[in-house]
Amino acid sequence: MSTGTVVLVGTVLFAAGCSTGGTGLKDGGPARTDTVAKTGPPPAAEPHASSSGDASAPAAPSGRPKVMKIDPVALLKADPKVSAEVKRDLKPCTGKEYPVDVSYGKVTGGPAVDIVVNVLSCADALGRGSYVYRERGGRYENVFSDEQPPVYAEIDRGDLVVTKPVYAKSDALAYPSGEDVITYRWSGEKFTEQDRVYTEYSNVDGGGQPAPATTSKN
Repeated sequence: MSTGTVVLVGTVLFAAGCSTGGTGLKDGGPARTDTVAKTGPPPAAEPHASSSGDASAPAAPSGRPKVMKIDPVALLKADPKVSAEVKRDLKPCTGKEYPVDVSYGKVTGGPAVDIVVNVLSCADALGRGSYVYRERGGRYENVFSDEQPPVYAEIDRGDLVVTKPVYAKSDALAYPSGEDVITYRWSGEKFTEQDRVYTEYSNVDGGGQPAPATTSKN
């Protein structure tokens, strides 16, 4: 899991196997916490509590700084950078539970906590889109979008890490041919690619093991 503080928003009842590059497991997407978002109050306008170690910032019992949770569904639907297709398909899987994963953590270097939102599909829990929101002037604005599925974004040691399973035409959903893991870093105004690692999986025993060689592009 990433080092960013992750807040789980609801619980999903469907299960999907996950893997990240180099784990030796093949499946339909990156490692993640299976969660869905429930509808709640609209996004807060005031800035979040600082997690920079400021002694004046209130802390949760666990030692993590408090964060003011937002309604990710409302945030996505109000975002002009989210495609009409993603908005149209963003519907509850069951009841009021939406297929949305939300992470709160530091990835843009600002004083407020950033928000990473992943939109999944109800049918197979594959990532439909990944978005990063940064607080500015009391509001959250979209500073990163990737809507080329399957895709899943996480915070890892202050970097944004995006995982993309790679499928050949004959691949089953559970067995992609490989996986791209792309690392982005905040440059002050936008994210820039820092590293890209492609892992090609073998077909031994149904593709249970990755091939020894990986390709890294700096």
